[in-house]
Amino acid sequence: MPDAARWDVVRLGGAGFVLRRWRADDLDALLHHADDPAIVRGLSDRFPHPYTRADGQAFLAGRVVDLSLPVLAIEIDGAACGSIGVRHVAAGERAHSAELGYWLGRAHWNRGVMRQVVARYVPWVMDALSLTRLQANVLDINPASARVLQANDFVEEGRLRGAIRKPDGLHDLRVFGLLREAAID
Repeated sequence: MPDAARWDVVRLGGAGFVLRRWRADDLDALLHHADDPAIVRGLSDRFPHPYTRADGQAFLAGRVVDLSLPVLAIEIDGAACGSIGVRHVAAGERAHSAELGYWLGRAHWNRGVMRQVVARYVPWVMDALSLTRLQANVLDINPASARVLQANDFVEEGRLRGAIRKPDGLHDLRVFGLLREAAID
């Protein structure tokens, strides 16, 4: 397992944003952006709604996602407003790959921010973890996320029909993949 302290010094800059480690003092900003039904609509059940103070504290303590991995806050105008990270198992037959996930507060949608965040993060994380493959899963009701991936050279590899149950019914899960040579070029 990677050493969490390794990511403490990570600071990746982009056009109008910074990617950096989550901090305890991000709690109020996290609650402000995460407690939005439009955010949770396209994410897994690990992201609850309503998003409570206890949920935010659990996330920042690493009890929701593994913060020993490079799970970074997206900071805009000095405040955390989203997240990007990978789930990676460092041993075994899939150690060369990881699953990418991200979200961004609604106040920053439709500005190309997430496209740029993914473009900055993906080559860096693939190098940092010596990955040759990234995969991302997108619900059929989230075409904007699919466009972000496609703009970053991810290829749609398939569709798992009726794979996810949300309050409004069953949804397809679109599977996207990126191989290292496409990410680093």
